[in-house]
Amino acid sequence: MSIVQKDAFNTMILSYLGVFLGYINRGVLFFVFLKTSQVGLINLVASVGLLFAQCANLGTIYSIWKFFPFFRDDKNKTKGLLLLHILIVLIGVLIFTSFSIFFKDELTSFYTNKSKEFVDYYYWILPIGIGNVFFLLFDNYLRGKYKNIIGIFANEIILRVIILISLLLFGFDLIDFKTFSICFFIAHVIPMIILGLHLLKQKELTYKISKIYIPKRFRKIIISFSLYNYINTLGALFVVTLDSLMIASYLGLSETAVYTQIVFFTGALMIPYRSIIRVSSNFIPTYWKNKELNKMNDLYKKVSSVCLFFALFLFSIVWINIYDIFAFFPKEYESGISVFLILMIGKIIDMYFGLNGTILFTSKKYKFDILFTIILFVIVYTMNIFLIPIYGINGVAISTSISYVVYNICRLMFVYYYYKLLPFTINQFKLIILFLSVMTIGFFVFPLTDIILLNLFIQTIYILIFFIGTIYLFKLEESSIEYTNKGLLFIRQRFFKK
Repeated sequence: MSIVQKDAFNTMILSYLGVFLGYINRGVLFFVFLKTSQVGLINLVASVGLLFAQCANLGTIYSIWKFFPFFRDDKNKTKGLLLLHILIVLIGVLIFTSFSIFFKDELTSFYTNKSKEFVDYYYWILPIGIGNVFFLLFDNYLRGKYKNIIGIFANEIILRVIILISLLLFGFDLIDFKTFSICFFIAHVIPMIILGLHLLKQKELTYKISKIYIPKRFRKIIISFSLYNYINTLGALFVVTLDSLMIASYLGLSETAVYTQIVFFTGALMIPYRSIIRVSSNFIPTYWKNKELNKMNDLYKKVSSVCLFFALFLFSIVWINIYDIFAFFPKEYESGISVFLILMIGKIIDMYFGLNGTILFTSKKYKFDILFTIILFVIVYTMNIFLIPIYGINGVAISTSISYVVYNICRLMFVYYYYKLLPFTINQFKLIILFLSVMTIGFFVFPLTDIILLNLFIQTIYILIFFIGTIYLFKLEESSIEYTNKGLLFIRQRFFKK
């Protein structure tokens, strides 16, 4: 797992730098410079743009990554695989751009009452969507070549620096909100351009259709895989974006702002998980190709252990400080505290089950994953309809969390039934018991003072001593200890060389 750890540390460091920039943008400057309805508008347009990207990819995003090992030759070329997928994406972009234009009135009719500002900014979903779909395509191709860093750098650093500059210009009255929003939307095209130029420089891009060579035995397999995963990932993304779409339609842009900002904060806690999954999942297609299920199972367990460790640790740090943290936010965001707790229950399960999704949709049984996605979508949509009018954004959080728990359990059972792969170890349950004990004690003890900054310091030290300290003292979870130790060593060697 050394390659995974080294690359994951690099991506994690860049990701956390991106989170820092993102927090400055969305966790500070959004609150300082933007009205709640403006935050909701920006987040809603971005969500719909992401949905456009997943519609327009026509199944290329994951197929280029899954089949990459079969197309790499001795010269590390891929027989026109990238060009083929670019042509498919161009067709998808043309189809869904036309659809978005011709059916604008029908698509925006749901928002004219509660979120009418969205209608004025509707067409900006196109640059966001087109930028995202080509970025995802290029990034997945580079992942197949084990090049993870440039995609993270472009999307996590460069994009957020541009947004930061735009926010500052708006905050100091050098541009108006409309100009800021245009800068925000166009900025999502920049990562695509960076990756495209990199591929061009590396001579990975070719314009000759004659260079495309797909062996006959792969054509039907690729088409079938792409079709099923297109439907599957589209359904999964509908679940992700459905929350903000339905909140905007039922409750308005202000409630959308609260919910999407909380989703942003939960996403920040998932960065170690995403970094580890991003790197480790690159090995799964190769394990399937070489029929190395033992290696896959070993990776499955280690990834789940490390992801569980980070999930519980980061959640405990935030939750024990939650009221002090929200004291810095505008009053209207206080309703997000309960949303955060509910969402994180589902997120922790998602992180804990680790590679189950990657294993399933890269296996020969990938077609079954669409069944689980349909179940996920039905649960979220049905529960939202019933719970939003009763519980507002808490109802959305409940339906989302429940659906992800059910979704992951179904995937877990399926992978175990067919491949006898399971991510659990005894040490993981020791970790969970320790977490529950530390949090229960903390609930009765804290806060100790009325001074917010002092509370933040004391409560954080408490978690570091009694959660992290206990894990190290009794060696409760060796995979996590090993991973953390290598991470600390990597940081010392990289940043504190004498």
